[in-house]
Amino acid sequence: MWFVFAILSAVFAALTSILAKVGIDGVNSNLATAIRTVVVLAMAWGMVFLTNAQGGISAISKKSWLFLILSGLATGASWLCYYKALQMGDASKVVPIDKLSVVITLVLAFVFLHEKFTAKSFVGAVLITAGTLIMVI
Repeated sequence: MWFVFAILSAVFAALTSILAKVGIDGVNSNLATAIRTVVVLAMAWGMVFLTNAQGGISAISKKSWLFLILSGLATGASWLCYYKALQMGDASKVVPIDKLSVVITLVLAFVFLHEKFTAKSFVGAVLITAGTLIMVI
């Protein structure tokens, strides 16, 4: 089931890029990011209440709170930079560079989470990097 959600995530991420590139025309990138964030916030809390998950807030550990907050800050920084890049550049160039996050995630997961970095992972990372370079040069 995770694979279906991962594919849907990729589809929605692609739509996000195209819709944002059209919507950001003539709009300050920080303002556009704030508008997008309000929509995401409403959607996320809507899902929490729709699935009756709000009761779990009190069970969240301090460590989880810390890392969820840090993740939120990283997401915010990513979105601000992404929208500024999208406003200044072509979506067909910005998006592949943004997807280098896959390669960076593989390295960080190996270093900090001690996940396996296999030959397959290495080849995939090299191919993603090469593909990105080919697309943006």
